[in-house]
Amino acid sequence: MPDHTFILNGRRVTVDVADDVRLLWVLRDRLGVTGPKYGCGLRVCRACTSHLNGAAFNPCSVPVKDIGPDDEVTTIEGLADTAGADLHPMQEAWLENDVAQCGYCQPGQIMAAVDLVRRAREEGREIADADLGAIRNVCRCGTYHRIRAAIQDGAARMA
Repeated sequence: MPDHTFILNGRRVTVDVADDVRLLWVLRDRLGVTGPKYGCGLRVCRACTSHLNGAAFNPCSVPVKDIGPDDEVTTIEGLADTAGADLHPMQEAWLENDVAQCGYCQPGQIMAAVDLVRRAREEGREIADADLGAIRNVCRCGTYHRIRAAIQDGAARMA
């Protein structure tokens, strides 16, 4: 099997795995990073949402061969390090807004929220209500009203 090298949560990793194995399984089964959750495997539920080079993506739909040696994959486990703190401001907002019920979708929700805020800021604006509706991560507990409040709170905390 071929070796695949990339940067995971700030650390270079190499795995010996077939080219067509989805990155989610490499993260979870080979590297022990379980924050990205398996939901549908089709990029529909987005429970696995992580960041690839700073943008949200779904590793359940990406073969490991598509990740290059200089690509940076960030999961919920590495998100706080991007802010240089114990918790990322969005994670703090999540806790203070008591968002989680079962918690299964929360890592993906937080990663999608951070990406949303970053993209809006790159466009020179703050997030709007319409932006919140664009997040398609599924929460089976239906905590969408708390998710929306936490995203707005987290956005205010992100410098």
